[in-house]
Amino acid sequence: MDIHFIGFRGEEYNSAIKVFGKPDFIHMSHDNRMYGDVDETDILIFGPKADPEYISKYSWQDHELW
Repeated sequence: MDIHFIGFRGEEYNSAIKVFGKPDFIHMSHDNRMYGDVDETDILIFGPKADPEYISKYSWQDHELW
């Protein structure tokens, strides 16, 4: 089971760590590419910059930033 943070920025990210602990994956946006990293037992935590109802039609290799 992994924890995914989606759409967190700056202090919002630090606050989420205080509540949920450090994530195993960080995704800048909610897009189809991120689902390649998600297993059925994983926990997805959406920040204010991501809408769980909307999957962006654009993808970006955000994993290259870390």
